[in-house]
Amino acid sequence: MSYLEYTVKTTPAGWRKVLYLNWPLIVLLTAVACVGFLMLYSVAGGALDPWAEPQMKRFALGLAVMFVVAMVPIWLWRNLSALIYLAALLLLVAVEFVGSVGMGAQRWIDIGFMRLQPSEVMKIALVMVLAAYYDWLPMRRVSNPIWVLAPIVLILAPTGLVLIQPDLGTAILLVAAGALMMFLAGVHWLYFAVVAAAGAGGVYSVFLSRGTDWQLLKDYQFRRIDTFLDPSTDPLGAGYHITQAKIAMGSGGWTGRGFMQGTQSRLNFLPEKHTDFIFNTLAEEFGFVGGVSLLALYVLVLVFCVISALQNRDRFSSLLTLGIGLTFFLFFAVNMSMVMGLAPVVGVPLPLVSYGGSAMLVLMIAFGLVQSAHIHKPR
Repeated sequence: MSYLEYTVKTTPAGWRKVLYLNWPLIVLLTAVACVGFLMLYSVAGGALDPWAEPQMKRFALGLAVMFVVAMVPIWLWRNLSALIYLAALLLLVAVEFVGSVGMGAQRWIDIGFMRLQPSEVMKIALVMVLAAYYDWLPMRRVSNPIWVLAPIVLILAPTGLVLIQPDLGTAILLVAAGALMMFLAGVHWLYFAVVAAAGAGGVYSVFLSRGTDWQLLKDYQFRRIDTFLDPSTDPLGAGYHITQAKIAMGSGGWTGRGFMQGTQSRLNFLPEKHTDFIFNTLAEEFGFVGGVSLLALYVLVLVFCVISALQNRDRFSSLLTLGIGLTFFLFFAVNMSMVMGLAPVVGVPLPLVSYGGSAMLVLMIAFGLVQSAHIHKPR
């Protein structure tokens, strides 16, 4: 018997869970968060206020919550999945009546000590309820049209409420995360082919509706599409943000201008430098090397989630871990694509790096669920 095995077997059951935690994953998450603290300190001109210090406190709170969530048996989270989804759905409905408005959108609920964004909660609640659904559903029924309809309704209900806010970026993430969960559960590929064809038709309809009485998107959303296709058409207007973002990335070169030496962020040319476009600040100050290093940390987080899921023989735990891992991938992939001009600007923050309370806390709860699945897997 090895020393590690002896330590695990002789440790009291309560503390044994701590030993079973996926510690490499915790280290990686902390490393990513520290990159965020560093960049928030930089964009504030070398000050902890107003962004870096609150973000540190939120991450510390998030770590504590993650440990608490991890200690709860995974079967209890499976049983609560439907209730958590329903609560998130009710919060989305409540946004329409008592929600706070910011930057032209009604997306938050003021709960005193913070502004909660229910759509962030729904990103994880949707993964939980779909994992529970496919854990309950026998494999032979997964591709049956009747049983395929239920998850589609579960996906489209919150997506519609998020679109009303309006929040196109989060709506896209909800649909993508839901589709990935269905694919992972084993739904036949023909369903996805039909949806892809319908999506192509929907895109055509969106462009066809422009300027008509039945216009499907807001004017500012069409401007974002125009900017994505050709930012130079309006470099001082709608294309200004993405143009400045590209300048910041290009000026960083291979190794960057140096910490706190980025002219685009220091001179306030870069928009939303502490939230959506924080990756451009990183690329300007630390160059290609810094950008790839952060991307490597993100990929390692994803790899550890996939490994944990593949090692887990419990269907719910495996689907939940894979779903959260791939949702995390969607977060950073969409943000990085957006700020590099590879995708339209849809307002998706960079996970654990961008300034934000709801996104940070919900993401740490999500990784608490991953840890719960890892701790309580059959051994």
